[in-house]
Amino acid sequence: MGIDPQIAEPGLRSLDWRKRLDVIVETMREMSLQTDPQAMVRAYAKRIRQLMPADRRVALSRRGLEAPQYRITRASQWTEEINPWTEKHRLPLLEGGLLGELLYSDQPQIIDDLQVDPDDPAASYLMGQRSLMAIPHYDGGTALNMIVLMRPSPNAFDRDDFPEQVWMSNLFGRATQNLVLAEELKRAYGVVDRELKLVADIQRSLLPKTIPPIPGLGLAASYQTSQWAGGDYYDFFPLSDNRWGILIADVSGHGTPAAVMMAITHSIAHAVPNFPDPPATMLQHVNQQLATLYTTNNEAFVTAFYGIYDPAKRTLTYANAGHNPPRLKRCEDGSVIALDNVGNLPLGVMTDVAYDQFTQALRPGDQIVFYTDGITEATNPAGKMFDTERLDEALANCHLDANGLIEAVLDAVERFTAGEPAADDRTLLVAKVS
Repeated sequence: MGIDPQIAEPGLRSLDWRKRLDVIVETMREMSLQTDPQAMVRAYAKRIRQLMPADRRVALSRRGLEAPQYRITRASQWTEEINPWTEKHRLPLLEGGLLGELLYSDQPQIIDDLQVDPDDPAASYLMGQRSLMAIPHYDGGTALNMIVLMRPSPNAFDRDDFPEQVWMSNLFGRATQNLVLAEELKRAYGVVDRELKLVADIQRSLLPKTIPPIPGLGLAASYQTSQWAGGDYYDFFPLSDNRWGILIADVSGHGTPAAVMMAITHSIAHAVPNFPDPPATMLQHVNQQLATLYTTNNEAFVTAFYGIYDPAKRTLTYANAGHNPPRLKRCEDGSVIALDNVGNLPLGVMTDVAYDQFTQALRPGDQIVFYTDGITEATNPAGKMFDTERLDEALANCHLDANGLIEAVLDAVERFTAGEPAADDRTLLVAKVS
């Protein structure tokens, strides 16, 4: 491949400073527009004759290889372009010789009178050339790549150009490597994203698909995760005498680990001997299983509130394992109380925890809001929390049914957070007594 004699000698430095600046600016501008490593190389190749004029160019890489091996990644003699990132298997793999010595020397070098050994493994790339400029591209402090420029006449490279060419070439190399890393991250995120979606699908499949019809109790639920997979959990358990168990829980942490622990909690809760009744016994069993088998060697724990609603007596008997106490709105007088008469450690913290239970009498029109801390700890742009006071205010309209109350609370949270992204899962379960 020949070169334009008007720009081959002696290089960029011979241009007026304004023209030099224009060449550099246009090169940087074009590089900044690229989003693909191969496109970056093509864009840079358009400018390289002005930046580093040469008759022949060879690019080398020793990434992932042991000395003295290296690959030819590009050569001006090639008639076909090979993508070194997607077609590495097609790249010539050589060992030793002049190019190997230059690459593994880790230093920029100029050879003014090149003598080519016919037995050199890269002889076909070197023959007919008398001057050579080797510019390493550093990555992690080591020259993993190198661009080699050659000309057919001796003493053809100007050493005054050399420092500028080294830093310009390394700038290009770093920009290209950044694009490679960006592509690798994009692929990695894609894999993680698919895995999280799969975990989320499994996790959501463990939640109730429908709200059961419970006599004397209108129910509605909302479940929102801060990531694809979350650790919030709610469930319903049919019991004898038309009674129903209502469980809401929150696994510490976020993402896949929390979702896995949530699935474990679900399995244990559904395997409680003799049904999950009474509430204190239910929590004690789940805690013993978690603390003995699953949370011994990690810091995971689960907060949980479990109550049993008896429609015949219109009561809620409950036990609490470190969970946010549900809010009970008395619509007959507008008062709001917390169901916090009993409580103990979260599940999984330690074995042999005894949980107490309490029976709360309910009245027609009462509203019970079960929630996870993602609701009350939702923050606005100023960093203030939604808290229980604003939750209570959202329950002001006693004429709303359970679904209407869910919407009222979520609307209040959305207005308060003003678009601030959720830092935690948000789960709401509303029961309206009739």
